[in-house]
Amino acid sequence: MSNVRVRFAPSPTGFFHIGSARTALFNWLYARHTGGTFILRVEDTDQARNSEQFLKLIYDSLTWLGMDWDEGPSPDGSGERGAYGPYRQSQRGAVYEKYKQQLLAGGRAYEKDGAVWFKLLGDRYTVFDDHRKKEVEKVKTAPVVIEDLIRGRVERQEDEDFVIFRSDGNPVFHFVNVVDDIEMKISHVIRGEDHLSNTSKHVRLYEGFGVPAPLFAHIPLILKSPEMGQGKMSKRDKGALIEEYQQRHFLPEALVNYLSLLGWNPGDDREKMLIADIIKLFDLPAVNQSNAKFDGKKLANMNMTYLLEQPADRFVGLARNYFKAQPNGAAVLADEAWFREVMLLAQPKIKSVDELGAYTVYFFTEDFPIDAKVKDKVMAKGDPKSRLAELISAVPGMDFSSDAAIEAAIKTLAEGRGLGFGDYQAVARLAITGSNAGPSITAIFRVLGRERILARLQRFLGAA
Repeated sequence: MSNVRVRFAPSPTGFFHIGSARTALFNWLYARHTGGTFILRVEDTDQARNSEQFLKLIYDSLTWLGMDWDEGPSPDGSGERGAYGPYRQSQRGAVYEKYKQQLLAGGRAYEKDGAVWFKLLGDRYTVFDDHRKKEVEKVKTAPVVIEDLIRGRVERQEDEDFVIFRSDGNPVFHFVNVVDDIEMKISHVIRGEDHLSNTSKHVRLYEGFGVPAPLFAHIPLILKSPEMGQGKMSKRDKGALIEEYQQRHFLPEALVNYLSLLGWNPGDDREKMLIADIIKLFDLPAVNQSNAKFDGKKLANMNMTYLLEQPADRFVGLARNYFKAQPNGAAVLADEAWFREVMLLAQPKIKSVDELGAYTVYFFTEDFPIDAKVKDKVMAKGDPKSRLAELISAVPGMDFSSDAAIEAAIKTLAEGRGLGFGDYQAVARLAITGSNAGPSITAIFRVLGRERILARLQRFLGAA
């Protein structure tokens, strides 16, 4: 085990954002890459907004994504693991009080207006602040130099004392963040670039406590895709919440793969990667400085790539779990062999498991919808009614034993009339499935069988 100790410190005040998941992932990857320790610490001091439901969501999301933590609260709420707890800030009041008294006793903190302030070292002077419209006290200090492992050398200036305990007695984020990192022996702080502005305060606090600061690595922000607008991706944006992907039955390994590439590059053009390879290659110097853009289409394609490669048993299991949660699930799952055959027929075509309901509906009911726009388009080209009538005449004598045999029969029919396979395919698909998308028409013929195909063709022609 190396000396690397990193932490992910979420606040259970809302749904689990994709940016938070990416921060957790980069910490987890670095811990696993270095043989270090990944710590989950819960910043739950906001009593007005904290929720045990949101905390459980964090536990469940991290577990679903495969990010196991070495220290922190147990996922089932039964206790903690690790020697540096408690790992929930709401239970660490005595620790914060001890560190506050240390600063007060050492002259590095003082009380004013009921609050406790951290005292910067340096000559003091007053200036009129135009924004605040009053005289304020400034402190002449040297710039804080941060040798960031991603962003390089960063200099920031702290020239005013700042509050570390509010007048209500509660510690502020900067204080508890630093105290917990000291107590938990954090070696590397890997967090979003938006926290870079806080880091100079944190460095001064480390100095006040007389301990060296950890190494910092500020990862790039995740920006909205162009169709979402501009700026940082927020919880209100579509596709921004991890639970959305759980509900849509995305494969967690596909999501982890995609998130790992939001701001990190393995050094070549590879995109789909095994998690073991990502862990082996991941390192902080390879993290980009420029912000990453979220691309929902690219994520969907990544998920489709993973779905295509799933062994039959796992894919059918994923499909089964999806349909169990659907209102019509019992009917769909009634015949296991039939269900398996249909799902494997759909596997090469879908981008996510939640598409299976609409994609396969016509296999499980005769009451399937007809896409009106597709119907208008198909029925306006050539002589589709004649093609249907010709198919109806041909189907009783067709060989349904294989896709190849069905294709040969339709081609023979088409050639006899100086037509092509496509002249029959579009209208046949519309009549049998109600759409213009799906598995090959020959596979649909074979799986549905002669009687159902004939009945649907006749019914559609009669209503056309």
